[in-house]
Amino acid sequence: MRLKTPFEASFGTIHQRSVLLVEVAADGVTGWGEVTTTEEPFYNSETVETAWLVISKFLVPRIVGQRVSGGNDIPRLFTAIRDHEMARAGIETAVWDLEAKQKGQPLWKLLGGQSRELPCGVSLGIHSCPESLVETTDRELAAGYQRIKLKIKPGKDLTYVEAVRRRYPDILLSVDANSAYTNSDTAHLRPLDGFNLLMIEQPLWWDDIYQHARLQQVIRTPICLDESIRHLRDTIAAIELQACRILNIKLGRVGGHSSAKDIQTYCGEKKIPVWCGGMFESGIGRAHNIAMSTLPSFTLPGDVSASQRYWEEDIIEPEVTVTPQGTIKPSLSPGIGHVVRHDLIELLTLEQESWRAD
Repeated sequence: MRLKTPFEASFGTIHQRSVLLVEVAADGVTGWGEVTTTEEPFYNSETVETAWLVISKFLVPRIVGQRVSGGNDIPRLFTAIRDHEMARAGIETAVWDLEAKQKGQPLWKLLGGQSRELPCGVSLGIHSCPESLVETTDRELAAGYQRIKLKIKPGKDLTYVEAVRRRYPDILLSVDANSAYTNSDTAHLRPLDGFNLLMIEQPLWWDDIYQHARLQQVIRTPICLDESIRHLRDTIAAIELQACRILNIKLGRVGGHSSAKDIQTYCGEKKIPVWCGGMFESGIGRAHNIAMSTLPSFTLPGDVSASQRYWEEDIIEPEVTVTPQGTIKPSLSPGIGHVVRHDLIELLTLEQESWRAD
């Protein structure tokens, strides 16, 4: 699926996504999940090809033909597999969708969600100049989005943020570095404190918690961790070390709904606000993000925006839409709440593989 507009972050520019989907069938009902990897190991160590291998060789043999009561059972079956959270999440989320459909419930209700209307934000890629970034911000605010997040990297940070903040003194504004900085950049990052930002997301190394704790001690802007958080254990370490004041939960990065539920529960107990980050998901992954975002600790606008921001045509009906007020209303239909377009998926499919129980 090709993006309508290329998107640049500190680790590179994304033009298209190879989308790896998982379809799970049992007792005449089908559930869908999405593996949210990119094609290169730049966000984390997983790629579409590694996820395909891990699913085929190691995950499928542990689930096909097993009797399970629902999505909560899947992590137990995958305990022996280290890392590969996105591959595991692709199967686990599909089983959650299947379970919700069997029970005739919207997935978000099955998960324990509460919110009937979700505030939405947008993530804006790195632009060629501050003026272009301001123009894009104009359009997204006019569309109703309630929070603007700016991707930054060295050389394209302070002047860009300053231009947007000068134009919009009062909007909810944050920045995301995707690990573009190191400890030597601390003095360079301190001026961000003057822009009244909601947060700076993942400024330092992708696998680090300790150094973020040191940075948080010397800057006022709240640090939000993304890549560093893979499961509840990382979450506990980050919060106890005071490495962050906000947490981004990405469904694929943490291994699926079961893990996401545990993380958001712990954050709620510790009064740490969370929000849902995006990975340029198709409508299937986007619908799962919506379901997760209804959980009670998701108090900040997430990156769950409209299908039409990214795709000329999505693989679900109806497509995800955002109200003029910048919100999304979760569907009341069973499962993920959208009809999967098998015709379009078949048209776009480059490779597929199937497994059945004996």
